[in-house]
Amino acid sequence: MIFEHLVEINDPNNPMLTTLTPAQVWRGLMWRAEKPQDFQEDITELEIIEQGDDFLVREFALGKLNIRDHIEWDTGREIIYDTQPNDQHGGGVLTMRLEQPEPLHLFVRFIYRTSLPETATPGSEAAEDAYYASYVKSAYQEADIDTVRRIRELAAAGLLGKD
Repeated sequence: MIFEHLVEINDPNNPMLTTLTPAQVWRGLMWRAEKPQDFQEDITELEIIEQGDDFLVREFALGKLNIRDHIEWDTGREIIYDTQPNDQHGGGVLTMRLEQPEPLHLFVRFIYRTSLPETATPGSEAAEDAYYASYVKSAYQEADIDTVRRIRELAAAGLLGKD
């Protein structure tokens, strides 16, 4: 399955939204990579296995589900989560890309690539998985909106700097 959508960060036509800088949003996205438990309460264990200037490898437990991610980034531009498949999880790739088409507009594009089929022959084994794809897409979108909400909270608390 491939699923892609945008979450708007800044809208100059909406005075109710606090404007965030690309740097603040980037720091928030990095915070999510390094401290995912601050974005998802169900994470019970986290270990950073390895970290460099533009990558990290982490393992965490989400209830009884164990996840291992290899995360790479192009600073200020995009961050890519490559979740390794295991017997509990099919793995996949999530790309979060900052986009600023105009000076006052800012978005994060979320792109998911998973092993979940989007279509299948009726009655086939993959048909049930394909049926759930729309639910998974909806859950991803809600989680991404929640990520941006949490980044806004961190920024409002002064934890993401001013620039």
